[in-house]
Amino acid sequence: MYSKSSILAALTLASSALGEFCSTTCTTAEVPTGTPVAGDYDGYLRPQVHFSPPKGFMNDPNGLHRGDDGIWHMYYQYNPTDTVAGNQHWGHATSEDLYTWTNQPIALYPVNASSYIFTGSAVVDENNTSGFFPNQTNGVVAIYTIATYEPIELQTQGIAYSRDGGYSFTPYDGNPVLDEGSSQFRDPKVIWYEDHWVMVISFSQESVMTIYTSKDLKNWTFASNFTRHGLLGLQYECPNLVRIPVHGQPGQYEWMMFVSINPGAPLGGSGSWYTLGDFDGYTFTPHTAEIHIPDWGKDAYAGQFFESTPGEAILINWASNWQYTNAVPTGPKEEFRSAMGAARRISIKEDPRLGPIAASEPYDMSPILGEELASDTFGNGSVIVDFADVYSNAVMVEMNVTDLDVVAGSVNYTFLSPISGEYLTGGVLFNGNNDIWQDRSHIKGFEHPLFTGKLSTAQIIDDSFTMQVVFDRSIIETYIQGGLQASTSTFFPDEPLTILSVKAGGYGSGNVSTSVRVHALESTWRPQENSEGVVRGASAGNSTSGYEARRLSGGRFSK
Repeated sequence: MYSKSSILAALTLASSALGEFCSTTCTTAEVPTGTPVAGDYDGYLRPQVHFSPPKGFMNDPNGLHRGDDGIWHMYYQYNPTDTVAGNQHWGHATSEDLYTWTNQPIALYPVNASSYIFTGSAVVDENNTSGFFPNQTNGVVAIYTIATYEPIELQTQGIAYSRDGGYSFTPYDGNPVLDEGSSQFRDPKVIWYEDHWVMVISFSQESVMTIYTSKDLKNWTFASNFTRHGLLGLQYECPNLVRIPVHGQPGQYEWMMFVSINPGAPLGGSGSWYTLGDFDGYTFTPHTAEIHIPDWGKDAYAGQFFESTPGEAILINWASNWQYTNAVPTGPKEEFRSAMGAARRISIKEDPRLGPIAASEPYDMSPILGEELASDTFGNGSVIVDFADVYSNAVMVEMNVTDLDVVAGSVNYTFLSPISGEYLTGGVLFNGNNDIWQDRSHIKGFEHPLFTGKLSTAQIIDDSFTMQVVFDRSIIETYIQGGLQASTSTFFPDEPLTILSVKAGGYGSGNVSTSVRVHALESTWRPQENSEGVVRGASAGNSTSGYEARRLSGGRFSK
Protein backbone atom coordinates (compact mmCIF):
# COMPACT_ATOMS: atom_id res chain seq x y z
CA MET A 1 0.00 0.00 0.00
CA TYR A 2 1.30 3.41 -0.92
CA SER A 3 -0.03 6.71 0.34
CA LYS A 4 1.21 10.27 0.46
CA SER A 5 2.44 9.59 3.98
CA SER A 6 4.52 6.61 2.87
CA ILE A 7 5.90 8.66 -0.02
CA LEU A 8 7.25 11.16 2.51
CA ALA A 9 8.80 8.47 4.66
CA ALA A 10 10.45 6.76 1.72
CA LEU A 11 11.93 9.98 0.45
CA THR A 12 13.46 11.17 3.70
CA LEU A 13 16.54 9.04 3.06
CA ALA A 14 17.20 10.86 -0.20
CA SER A 15 16.86 14.40 1.11
CA SER A 16 20.56 15.10 1.55
CA ALA A 17 21.16 14.69 -2.17
CA LEU A 18 19.03 17.74 -2.89
CA GLY A 19 21.15 20.25 -1.00
CA GLU A 20 20.26 22.39 1.95
CA PHE A 21 18.08 25.15 0.52
CA CYS A 22 16.83 26.71 -2.72
CA SER A 23 15.54 30.27 -2.72
CA THR A 24 12.51 29.93 -5.01
CA THR A 25 12.65 26.47 -6.57
CA CYS A 26 14.49 23.40 -5.45
CA THR A 27 15.63 20.94 -8.09
CA THR A 28 18.62 18.91 -9.20
CA ALA A 29 20.55 18.71 -12.45
CA GLU A 30 18.31 15.80 -13.40
CA VAL A 31 15.09 17.84 -13.19
CA PRO A 32 14.62 20.06 -16.26
CA THR A 33 13.65 23.70 -15.88
CA GLY A 34 12.24 25.97 -18.56
CA THR A 35 11.74 23.27 -21.17
CA PRO A 36 9.34 20.31 -21.33
CA VAL A 37 10.55 16.80 -20.64
CA ALA A 38 10.79 14.93 -23.95
CA GLY A 39 9.15 11.53 -24.38
CA ASP A 40 8.61 8.65 -26.78
CA TYR A 41 4.87 8.08 -27.16
CA ASP A 42 5.02 5.17 -29.60
CA GLY A 43 5.39 2.18 -27.29
CA TYR A 44 2.72 -0.49 -27.66
CA LEU A 45 1.43 0.16 -24.11
CA ARG A 46 1.39 3.96 -24.46
CA PRO A 47 -2.18 5.37 -24.63
CA GLN A 48 -2.89 7.54 -27.68
CA VAL A 49 -6.08 9.39 -26.65
CA HIS A 50 -5.46 9.47 -22.90
CA PHE A 51 -2.81 11.72 -21.38
CA SER A 52 0.36 10.18 -19.96
CA PRO A 53 3.59 11.90 -18.85
CA PRO A 54 6.54 12.08 -21.25
CA LYS A 55 8.73 10.16 -18.80
CA GLY A 56 8.72 9.37 -15.11
CA PHE A 57 5.78 8.83 -12.75
CA MET A 58 2.46 10.66 -12.62
CA ASN A 59 -0.44 10.49 -10.21
CA ASP A 60 -3.18 12.98 -9.15
CA PRO A 61 -4.48 15.59 -11.61
CA ASN A 62 -3.92 19.05 -10.11
CA GLY A 63 -4.91 22.63 -10.81
CA LEU A 64 -7.46 21.83 -13.51
CA HIS A 65 -8.84 25.02 -15.02
CA ARG A 66 -9.71 26.70 -18.30
CA GLY A 67 -7.93 29.93 -19.11
CA ASP A 68 -9.67 33.03 -20.42
CA ASP A 69 -8.26 32.15 -23.87
CA GLY A 70 -10.16 28.84 -23.86
CA ILE A 71 -7.06 26.71 -23.25
CA TRP A 72 -7.47 23.81 -20.82
CA HIS A 73 -4.68 23.49 -18.25
CA MET A 74 -3.89 20.24 -16.47
CA TYR A 75 -1.16 20.04 -13.86
CA TYR A 76 -0.36 16.75 -12.20
CA GLN A 77 1.67 15.11 -9.45
CA TYR A 78 4.93 14.29 -11.16
CA ASN A 79 8.22 12.59 -10.40
CA PRO A 80 10.43 13.53 -13.37
CA THR A 81 13.42 11.49 -12.18
CA ASP A 82 11.99 7.99 -11.67
CA THR A 83 9.04 5.77 -12.59
CA VAL A 84 7.85 5.33 -9.00
CA ALA A 85 6.04 7.77 -6.74
CA GLY A 86 8.10 10.44 -5.01
CA ASN A 87 9.98 13.70 -5.63
CA GLN A 88 6.65 15.42 -6.19
CA HIS A 89 6.49 18.38 -8.59
CA TRP A 90 3.61 19.76 -10.65
CA GLY A 91 3.89 18.64 -14.26
CA HIS A 92 1.88 20.64 -16.80
CA ALA A 93 0.08 20.08 -20.09
CA THR A 94 -2.38 22.16 -22.12
CA SER A 95 -5.11 21.31 -24.60
CA GLU A 96 -7.69 22.89 -26.87
CA ASP A 97 -10.02 19.87 -26.89
CA LEU A 98 -9.19 17.81 -23.74
CA TYR A 99 -7.69 15.01 -25.85
CA THR A 100 -4.70 16.48 -27.69
CA TRP A 101 -2.32 17.58 -24.95
CA THR A 102 0.86 19.61 -25.34
CA ASN A 103 3.55 19.00 -22.75
CA GLN A 104 4.70 22.19 -21.02
CA PRO A 105 7.67 22.82 -18.71
CA ILE A 106 7.28 21.67 -15.11
CA ALA A 107 5.15 24.31 -13.38
CA LEU A 108 5.86 24.00 -9.65
CA TYR A 109 8.99 22.84 -7.83
CA PRO A 110 9.69 22.25 -4.14
CA VAL A 111 10.81 25.45 -2.41
CA ASN A 112 13.45 23.73 -0.26
CA ALA A 113 15.33 20.49 0.01
CA SER A 114 13.07 18.91 2.63
CA SER A 115 9.65 19.40 1.07
CA TYR A 116 7.55 18.41 -1.91
CA ILE A 117 4.60 19.91 -3.75
CA PHE A 118 1.52 17.76 -3.22
CA THR A 119 -1.95 17.97 -4.75
CA GLY A 120 -3.91 21.21 -5.06
CA SER A 121 -6.01 23.33 -7.37
CA ALA A 122 -5.80 26.51 -9.43
CA VAL A 123 -8.15 29.42 -10.07
CA VAL A 124 -8.29 32.32 -12.50
CA ASP A 125 -8.34 35.46 -10.33
CA GLU A 126 -10.04 37.68 -12.89
CA ASN A 127 -11.03 40.31 -10.31
CA ASN A 128 -7.55 40.46 -8.74
CA THR A 129 -8.84 39.56 -5.28
CA SER A 130 -5.31 38.44 -4.38
CA GLY A 131 -3.64 41.70 -5.37
CA PHE A 132 -1.10 39.82 -7.50
CA PHE A 133 -2.55 41.04 -10.82
CA PRO A 134 -3.18 44.81 -10.86
CA ASN A 135 -3.22 45.11 -14.64
CA GLN A 136 -4.68 41.84 -15.91
CA THR A 137 -7.72 39.57 -15.74
CA ASN A 138 -6.06 36.26 -16.60
CA GLY A 139 -3.85 35.82 -13.53
CA VAL A 140 -3.76 32.28 -12.15
CA VAL A 141 -3.26 31.32 -8.51
CA ALA A 142 -2.26 27.77 -7.58
CA ILE A 143 -3.21 26.52 -4.12
CA TYR A 144 -1.34 23.41 -3.03
CA THR A 145 0.00 21.37 -0.15
CA ILE A 146 3.60 21.90 0.97
CA ALA A 147 4.62 18.51 2.36
CA THR A 148 7.64 18.86 4.64
CA TYR A 149 9.41 15.80 6.00
CA GLU A 150 12.39 17.32 7.89
CA PRO A 151 12.90 18.19 10.69
CA ILE A 152 9.30 17.05 11.31
CA GLU A 153 6.51 15.84 9.05
CA LEU A 154 4.12 18.70 8.38
CA GLN A 155 1.56 19.50 5.70
CA THR A 156 0.67 23.15 5.17
CA GLN A 157 -1.01 25.04 2.33
CA GLY A 158 0.80 27.43 0.04
CA ILE A 159 -0.05 29.53 -2.99
CA ALA A 160 1.86 30.62 -6.07
CA TYR A 161 0.83 33.11 -8.72
CA SER A 162 1.24 33.20 -12.49
CA ARG A 163 1.14 36.39 -14.56
CA ASP A 164 1.55 34.58 -17.89
CA GLY A 165 -1.70 32.59 -17.86
CA GLY A 166 -0.56 29.58 -15.86
CA TYR A 167 2.74 28.65 -17.49
CA SER A 168 5.20 29.83 -14.83
CA PHE A 169 4.62 30.53 -11.15
CA THR A 170 6.14 32.55 -8.34
CA PRO A 171 5.64 31.19 -4.80
CA TYR A 172 4.00 33.70 -2.45
CA ASP A 173 6.54 34.99 0.05
CA GLY A 174 3.94 34.78 2.82
CA ASN A 175 3.57 31.00 2.58
CA PRO A 176 2.19 28.99 4.20
CA VAL A 177 -1.24 30.61 4.03
CA LEU A 178 -2.83 27.85 6.12
CA ASP A 179 -1.14 25.79 8.83
CA GLU A 180 -3.08 23.60 11.26
CA GLY A 181 -0.02 21.82 12.66
CA SER A 182 -0.98 18.52 11.04
CA SER A 183 1.04 15.96 9.09
CA GLN A 184 -2.15 14.75 7.34
CA PHE A 185 -3.75 17.97 6.04
CA ARG A 186 -3.80 18.20 2.27
CA ASP A 187 -5.25 18.53 -1.21
CA PRO A 188 -7.00 21.94 -1.21
CA LYS A 189 -9.69 22.43 -3.85
CA VAL A 190 -10.74 26.07 -4.24
CA ILE A 191 -13.83 27.47 -5.97
CA TRP A 192 -15.54 30.86 -6.19
CA TYR A 193 -18.94 31.22 -4.48
CA GLU A 194 -20.85 34.49 -5.04
CA ASP A 195 -18.49 36.92 -3.26
CA HIS A 196 -15.74 34.79 -1.70
CA TRP A 197 -13.39 31.89 -2.24
CA VAL A 198 -14.19 28.48 -0.74
CA MET A 199 -11.62 25.79 0.02
CA VAL A 200 -12.44 22.17 0.79
CA ILE A 201 -9.49 20.23 2.17
CA SER A 202 -8.87 16.89 3.84
CA PHE A 203 -7.68 16.01 7.31
CA SER A 204 -6.98 12.69 5.73
CA GLN A 205 -6.66 10.25 8.63
CA GLU A 206 -9.40 11.88 10.71
CA SER A 207 -12.03 11.31 7.98
CA VAL A 208 -12.78 15.03 7.91
CA MET A 209 -13.24 17.41 5.00
CA THR A 210 -12.95 20.98 6.23
CA ILE A 211 -14.33 24.06 4.48
CA TYR A 212 -12.54 27.42 4.73
CA THR A 213 -13.41 30.78 3.16
CA SER A 214 -11.30 33.71 1.99
CA LYS A 215 -11.65 37.07 0.27
CA ASP A 216 -8.10 37.20 -1.08
CA LEU A 217 -6.72 33.61 -1.29
CA LYS A 218 -4.15 34.55 1.36
CA ASN A 219 -6.17 34.69 4.59
CA TRP A 220 -8.45 31.75 5.33
CA THR A 221 -11.22 31.38 7.92
CA PHE A 222 -12.68 28.10 9.18
CA ALA A 223 -16.30 27.62 8.07
CA SER A 224 -17.40 24.03 8.77
CA ASN A 225 -16.51 20.34 8.84
CA PHE A 226 -18.01 17.48 6.87
CA THR A 227 -16.97 14.33 8.68
CA ARG A 228 -17.20 10.56 8.92
CA HIS A 229 -19.56 10.13 6.02
CA GLY A 230 -19.59 7.35 3.47
CA LEU A 231 -16.74 4.89 2.98
CA LEU A 232 -14.11 5.88 5.50
CA GLY A 233 -11.18 3.75 4.37
CA LEU A 234 -7.82 4.58 5.95
CA GLN A 235 -7.74 8.16 4.71
CA TYR A 236 -9.72 10.78 2.83
CA GLU A 237 -7.92 12.57 0.01
CA CYS A 238 -8.51 14.94 -2.90
CA PRO A 239 -11.97 16.32 -2.00
CA ASN A 240 -14.01 18.33 -4.50
CA LEU A 241 -17.01 20.55 -3.77
CA VAL A 242 -18.68 21.20 -7.09
CA ARG A 243 -21.98 22.31 -8.62
CA ILE A 244 -23.36 19.71 -11.07
CA PRO A 245 -25.92 20.62 -13.77
CA VAL A 246 -29.16 18.65 -13.94
CA HIS A 247 -29.47 16.96 -17.32
CA GLY A 248 -32.24 18.42 -19.47
CA GLN A 249 -33.07 21.20 -17.00
CA PRO A 250 -31.10 24.36 -17.88
CA GLY A 251 -30.24 26.45 -14.84
CA GLN A 252 -30.86 23.62 -12.37
CA TYR A 253 -27.96 22.25 -10.29
CA GLU A 254 -27.08 19.95 -7.40
CA TRP A 255 -24.04 20.30 -5.17
CA MET A 256 -21.68 17.35 -4.83
CA MET A 257 -19.04 16.40 -2.28
CA PHE A 258 -16.60 14.13 -4.12
CA VAL A 259 -14.03 12.23 -2.02
CA SER A 260 -11.18 9.82 -2.73
CA ILE A 261 -10.17 7.14 -0.22
CA ASN A 262 -7.06 4.99 0.03
CA PRO A 263 -7.05 2.18 0.96
CA GLY A 264 -10.58 0.97 1.56
CA ALA A 265 -12.27 1.10 -1.85
CA PRO A 266 -14.83 -1.65 -2.55
CA LEU A 267 -12.44 -3.45 -4.93
CA GLY A 268 -9.42 -2.78 -2.74
CA GLY A 269 -6.86 -0.01 -2.68
CA SER A 270 -7.85 3.43 -3.90
CA GLY A 271 -11.21 4.65 -5.17
CA SER A 272 -13.77 7.44 -4.89
CA TRP A 273 -17.30 8.15 -3.73
CA TYR A 274 -19.67 11.12 -3.74
CA THR A 275 -22.83 12.40 -2.15
CA LEU A 276 -25.29 15.05 -3.33
CA GLY A 277 -26.56 17.89 -1.19
CA ASP A 278 -26.91 21.64 -0.63
CA PHE A 279 -24.20 24.26 -0.13
CA ASP A 280 -24.75 27.79 1.19
CA GLY A 281 -21.21 29.07 0.75
CA TYR A 282 -20.08 27.86 4.16
CA THR A 283 -21.62 24.45 4.93
CA PHE A 284 -22.33 21.38 2.81
CA THR A 285 -25.44 19.45 3.86
CA PRO A 286 -26.05 16.06 2.19
CA HIS A 287 -29.57 15.25 1.06
CA THR A 288 -29.38 11.74 2.52
CA ALA A 289 -26.88 9.38 4.13
CA GLU A 290 -26.44 7.63 0.77
CA ILE A 291 -23.18 7.67 -1.12
CA HIS A 292 -22.50 6.60 -4.69
CA ILE A 293 -19.50 5.03 -6.40
CA PRO A 294 -18.74 6.99 -9.60
CA ASP A 295 -16.65 4.29 -11.31
CA TRP A 296 -17.06 0.52 -10.97
CA GLY A 297 -13.60 -0.23 -12.35
CA LYS A 298 -10.48 -0.38 -10.23
CA ASP A 299 -8.44 2.36 -11.91
CA ALA A 300 -10.11 5.70 -11.20
CA TYR A 301 -8.80 7.78 -8.32
CA ALA A 302 -8.05 11.33 -7.14
CA GLY A 303 -10.48 12.84 -9.64
CA GLN A 304 -10.59 16.62 -9.95
CA PHE A 305 -13.13 18.94 -11.57
CA PHE A 306 -12.09 21.81 -13.82
CA GLU A 307 -12.48 25.34 -12.52
CA SER A 308 -13.78 28.16 -14.79
CA THR A 309 -16.33 26.06 -16.68
CA PRO A 310 -19.69 27.81 -16.09
CA GLY A 311 -22.68 25.55 -16.68
CA GLU A 312 -20.54 22.43 -16.97
CA ALA A 313 -18.87 19.96 -14.61
CA ILE A 314 -15.87 18.26 -16.20
CA LEU A 315 -13.86 15.63 -14.35
CA ILE A 316 -10.52 13.91 -14.94
CA ASN A 317 -9.44 10.89 -12.87
CA TRP A 318 -6.02 9.37 -12.39
CA ALA A 319 -6.27 5.98 -14.13
CA SER A 320 -4.46 3.71 -11.70
CA ASN A 321 -4.62 2.18 -8.24
CA TRP A 322 -2.16 2.60 -5.37
CA GLN A 323 -2.14 -1.16 -4.81
CA TYR A 324 -0.02 -1.78 -7.91
CA THR A 325 0.76 1.50 -9.68
CA ASN A 326 4.47 1.40 -8.79
CA ALA A 327 4.82 -2.07 -10.32
CA VAL A 328 3.07 -1.89 -13.70
CA PRO A 329 5.34 -2.82 -16.65
CA THR A 330 5.21 0.51 -18.50
CA GLY A 331 8.02 1.66 -16.21
CA PRO A 332 10.80 -0.71 -17.30
CA LYS A 333 9.39 -1.16 -20.81
CA GLU A 334 8.54 2.42 -21.80
CA GLU A 335 9.99 4.72 -19.11
CA PHE A 336 6.69 6.09 -17.80
CA ARG A 337 3.99 5.06 -15.37
CA SER A 338 0.32 6.04 -15.24
CA ALA A 339 -2.23 7.76 -17.46
CA MET A 340 -5.22 9.98 -16.89
CA GLY A 341 -8.74 8.86 -17.63
CA ALA A 342 -10.60 10.62 -20.41
CA ALA A 343 -12.26 13.91 -19.51
CA ARG A 344 -15.86 13.25 -18.45
CA ARG A 345 -18.86 15.55 -18.58
CA ILE A 346 -20.84 15.00 -15.37
CA SER A 347 -24.56 15.72 -15.06
CA ILE A 348 -27.38 14.71 -12.74
CA LYS A 349 -29.63 12.06 -14.29
CA GLU A 350 -32.44 9.94 -12.90
CA ASP A 351 -31.54 6.31 -12.23
CA PRO A 352 -34.50 3.87 -12.24
CA ARG A 353 -33.64 2.61 -8.76
CA LEU A 354 -31.32 5.13 -7.12
CA GLY A 355 -32.98 8.37 -8.15
CA PRO A 356 -30.74 11.35 -8.95
CA ILE A 357 -27.12 10.35 -9.53
CA ALA A 358 -24.09 11.85 -11.25
CA ALA A 359 -23.83 10.38 -14.75
CA SER A 360 -20.48 10.29 -16.56
CA GLU A 361 -20.11 10.67 -20.31
CA PRO A 362 -16.91 11.19 -22.29
CA TYR A 363 -16.28 14.77 -23.32
CA ASP A 364 -16.97 15.50 -27.01
CA MET A 365 -14.86 12.94 -28.90
CA SER A 366 -15.36 14.41 -32.37
CA PRO A 367 -11.81 15.88 -32.53
CA ILE A 368 -10.32 12.38 -32.35
CA LEU A 369 -13.00 10.35 -34.12
CA GLY A 370 -11.52 8.52 -37.10
CA GLU A 371 -12.98 6.36 -39.84
CA GLU A 372 -15.90 4.05 -39.28
CA LEU A 373 -14.59 0.48 -39.17
CA ALA A 374 -17.89 -1.36 -38.86
CA SER A 375 -21.63 -0.78 -38.60
CA ASP A 376 -24.26 -3.50 -38.38
CA THR A 377 -27.66 -4.32 -36.89
CA PHE A 378 -28.87 -7.82 -36.07
CA GLY A 379 -30.73 -9.95 -33.56
CA ASN A 380 -28.46 -12.86 -32.75
CA GLY A 381 -25.14 -12.27 -34.48
CA SER A 382 -21.63 -10.87 -34.32
CA VAL A 383 -19.22 -8.29 -35.70
CA ILE A 384 -15.49 -8.92 -36.03
CA VAL A 385 -13.07 -6.06 -36.71
CA ASP A 386 -9.34 -6.34 -37.36
CA PHE A 387 -7.92 -2.93 -36.42
CA ALA A 388 -4.22 -3.80 -36.65
CA ASP A 389 -3.81 -1.13 -39.34
CA VAL A 390 -5.24 1.62 -37.12
CA TYR A 391 -2.10 3.52 -36.14
CA SER A 392 -3.36 4.48 -32.70
CA ASN A 393 -4.50 0.94 -31.84
CA ALA A 394 -7.43 2.79 -30.24
CA VAL A 395 -11.12 2.39 -31.07
CA MET A 396 -14.55 3.41 -29.83
CA VAL A 397 -17.35 0.83 -29.80
CA GLU A 398 -21.03 1.74 -29.49
CA MET A 399 -23.65 -0.92 -28.75
CA ASN A 400 -27.37 -0.26 -28.66
CA VAL A 401 -29.92 -2.96 -27.81
CA THR A 402 -33.62 -2.21 -28.35
CA ASP A 403 -36.96 -4.01 -27.91
CA LEU A 404 -35.74 -6.01 -24.94
CA ASP A 405 -38.98 -7.88 -24.40
CA VAL A 406 -37.35 -11.00 -22.91
CA VAL A 407 -35.26 -11.68 -19.81
CA ALA A 408 -32.59 -13.57 -21.69
CA GLY A 409 -29.55 -13.08 -23.86
CA SER A 410 -26.28 -11.20 -23.69
CA VAL A 411 -23.99 -8.82 -25.54
CA ASN A 412 -20.25 -9.36 -25.17
CA TYR A 413 -17.13 -7.63 -26.49
CA THR A 414 -13.67 -9.18 -26.74
CA PHE A 415 -10.32 -7.58 -27.62
CA LEU A 416 -7.81 -10.23 -28.71
CA SER A 417 -4.15 -10.55 -29.65
CA PRO A 418 -3.83 -12.94 -32.61
CA ILE A 419 -0.14 -13.37 -31.73
CA SER A 420 -0.26 -14.26 -28.03
CA GLY A 421 -3.89 -15.37 -27.71
CA GLU A 422 -4.45 -13.13 -24.69
CA TYR A 423 -7.71 -11.22 -24.49
CA LEU A 424 -9.83 -8.78 -22.52
CA THR A 425 -13.58 -9.30 -22.52
CA GLY A 426 -16.76 -7.90 -21.01
CA GLY A 427 -20.44 -7.35 -21.60
CA VAL A 428 -23.93 -7.59 -20.13
CA LEU A 429 -26.19 -10.50 -19.19
CA PHE A 430 -29.89 -9.72 -19.59
CA ASN A 431 -30.80 -12.01 -16.71
CA GLY A 432 -33.07 -9.88 -14.56
CA ASN A 433 -30.17 -8.45 -12.58
CA ASN A 434 -28.61 -7.21 -15.83
CA ASP A 435 -25.09 -8.03 -14.67
CA ILE A 436 -22.45 -5.92 -16.37
CA TRP A 437 -18.98 -7.43 -16.23
CA GLN A 438 -15.39 -7.21 -17.38
CA ASP A 439 -12.56 -9.74 -17.28
CA ARG A 440 -8.91 -8.70 -17.66
CA SER A 441 -7.51 -11.89 -16.12
CA HIS A 442 -6.49 -13.35 -19.50
CA ILE A 443 -3.93 -10.60 -20.13
CA LYS A 444 -0.42 -12.00 -19.68
CA GLY A 445 1.88 -8.99 -19.40
CA PHE A 446 1.38 -8.14 -15.73
CA GLU A 447 0.82 -10.26 -12.66
CA HIS A 448 0.17 -8.86 -9.20
CA PRO A 449 -1.78 -10.39 -6.30
CA LEU A 450 -3.94 -7.26 -5.97
CA PHE A 451 -4.58 -6.69 -9.69
CA THR A 452 -8.23 -7.76 -9.59
CA GLY A 453 -9.06 -9.61 -12.79
CA LYS A 454 -12.85 -9.86 -12.80
CA LEU A 455 -15.16 -6.92 -12.14
CA SER A 456 -18.93 -6.48 -12.24
CA THR A 457 -21.87 -4.24 -11.48
CA ALA A 458 -25.60 -4.29 -12.29
CA GLN A 459 -28.10 -1.87 -13.76
CA ILE A 460 -31.88 -1.76 -13.90
CA ILE A 461 -33.02 -1.18 -17.48
CA ASP A 462 -36.32 -0.98 -19.28
CA ASP A 463 -36.57 -2.09 -22.91
CA SER A 464 -33.25 -0.73 -24.19
CA PHE A 465 -29.58 -0.82 -23.30
CA THR A 466 -26.56 1.20 -24.42
CA MET A 467 -22.85 0.68 -23.89
CA GLN A 468 -19.94 2.77 -25.15
CA VAL A 469 -16.41 1.37 -24.94
CA VAL A 470 -13.24 3.43 -25.37
CA PHE A 471 -10.24 1.15 -25.94
CA ASP A 472 -6.75 2.68 -25.97
CA ARG A 473 -3.80 0.23 -26.01
CA SER A 474 -3.58 -0.33 -22.23
CA ILE A 475 -6.66 1.41 -20.84
CA ILE A 476 -10.36 0.75 -21.39
CA GLU A 477 -13.36 2.80 -20.28
CA THR A 478 -17.03 1.84 -20.48
CA TYR A 479 -20.15 4.01 -20.24
CA ILE A 480 -23.50 2.33 -19.61
CA GLN A 481 -26.99 3.75 -20.18
CA GLY A 482 -25.85 7.25 -21.02
CA GLY A 483 -23.29 7.28 -18.22
CA LEU A 484 -25.41 5.99 -15.34
CA GLN A 485 -22.53 3.54 -14.86
CA ALA A 486 -18.90 4.06 -15.88
CA SER A 487 -15.69 2.09 -15.46
CA THR A 488 -11.96 2.53 -15.94
CA SER A 489 -9.54 -0.40 -16.17
CA THR A 490 -5.90 -0.69 -17.12
CA PHE A 491 -4.33 -3.81 -18.63
CA PHE A 492 -0.86 -4.66 -19.86
CA PRO A 493 -0.64 -7.30 -22.59
CA ASP A 494 2.48 -9.02 -23.90
CA GLU A 495 1.31 -8.23 -27.43
CA PRO A 496 -1.03 -5.57 -28.83
CA LEU A 497 -4.73 -6.47 -28.87
CA THR A 498 -5.83 -5.85 -32.47
CA ILE A 499 -8.97 -7.95 -33.04
CA LEU A 500 -12.41 -6.89 -31.77
CA SER A 501 -15.38 -9.22 -31.59
CA VAL A 502 -18.88 -8.13 -30.53
CA LYS A 503 -21.42 -10.93 -30.10
CA ALA A 504 -25.12 -10.80 -29.25
CA GLY A 505 -27.29 -13.83 -28.71
CA GLY A 506 -29.57 -15.95 -26.59
CA TYR A 507 -32.58 -13.69 -27.13
CA GLY A 508 -34.80 -16.57 -28.19
CA SER A 509 -37.74 -15.67 -30.40
CA GLY A 510 -38.07 -12.05 -29.29
CA ASN A 511 -37.76 -8.97 -31.47
CA VAL A 512 -34.54 -7.79 -29.87
CA SER A 513 -32.30 -5.69 -32.13
CA THR A 514 -28.58 -5.04 -31.53
CA SER A 515 -26.77 -2.24 -33.34
CA VAL A 516 -22.97 -2.02 -33.30
CA ARG A 517 -20.74 0.78 -34.58
CA VAL A 518 -16.95 0.85 -34.38
CA HIS A 519 -14.78 3.90 -35.06
CA ALA A 520 -11.03 4.26 -35.13
CA LEU A 521 -9.63 6.93 -32.81
CA GLU A 522 -6.85 9.20 -34.03
CA SER A 523 -3.51 9.27 -32.23
CA THR A 524 -3.07 12.62 -30.49
CA TRP A 525 0.70 12.13 -30.11
CA ARG A 526 1.76 11.09 -33.61
CA PRO A 527 1.38 14.62 -35.12
CA GLN A 528 3.66 15.95 -32.37
CA GLU A 529 6.56 13.57 -33.08
CA ASN A 530 9.75 14.95 -34.59
CA SER A 531 11.79 13.13 -37.23
CA GLU A 532 13.24 10.89 -34.53
CA GLY A 533 9.79 9.93 -33.26
CA VAL A 534 10.16 11.94 -30.05
CA VAL A 535 7.59 14.37 -28.62
CA ARG A 536 9.39 17.40 -27.20
CA GLY A 537 6.42 19.51 -26.10
CA ALA A 538 5.89 23.26 -26.30
CA SER A 539 9.58 24.21 -26.58
CA ALA A 540 10.39 22.02 -29.57
CA GLY A 541 14.08 21.69 -30.28
CA ASN A 542 15.21 22.37 -26.72
CA SER A 543 16.75 19.67 -24.62
CA THR A 544 18.01 19.18 -21.09
CA SER A 545 21.33 17.53 -20.45
CA GLY A 546 20.89 14.06 -19.08
CA TYR A 547 17.18 14.01 -19.82
CA GLU A 548 16.91 13.31 -23.53
CA ALA A 549 14.18 10.95 -24.66
CA ARG A 550 15.29 8.16 -26.91
CA ARG A 551 13.29 6.40 -29.54
CA LEU A 552 12.17 3.00 -28.29
CA SER A 553 13.50 0.42 -30.72
CA GLY A 554 11.15 -0.88 -33.35
CA GLY A 555 8.78 2.05 -33.84
CA ARG A 556 5.02 1.55 -33.52
CA PHE A 557 4.08 -1.21 -31.08
CA SER A 558 7.75 -1.49 -30.11
CA LYS A 559 8.50 -3.63 -27.07
